[in-house]
Amino acid sequence: MKKILILMGPNLNMVGVREKGIYGEEAAESINAQIIDYSVKSGFNAEIYQSNHEGDLIDKIHSAKESFDGAVINAGALTHYSYALRDAIACVKIPFIEVHMSNIHAREEFRHTSVIAPVCAGQIAGFGKNSYFLAIDALKDMI
Repeated sequence: MKKILILMGPNLNMVGVREKGIYGEEAAESINAQIIDYSVKSGFNAEIYQSNHEGDLIDKIHSAKESFDGAVINAGALTHYSYALRDAIACVKIPFIEVHMSNIHAREEFRHTSVIAPVCAGQIAGFGKNSYFLAIDALKDMI
């Protein structure tokens, strides 16, 4: 069975608590359980990894080349300025799908630019937790 990594960046552990008008009221733990369940139903083993620390995310990306066939990444605010995260994705030769629960293009201007998008296979934004499910579906055709 193919294995995928679901990477979540800063503050995504607070979904359901923070900015409920943007991210909803469902707790991160509940969404994570649904992502794992959806992955299994889609034929994948999945691991979810969340960190509020850029270096930890980079280390996990580096280790992904040995252990995973593809990845879904919601880098949170790091999406918009972390060239280190971008470079880590670029050096790992597995497909990454960039995901955002909110529509980053309908929010503050600084959120409109993704520095990781050019090294990802695609970007899905604005569908809440369903953005993760759509990304898993996309990976089915890539790996």
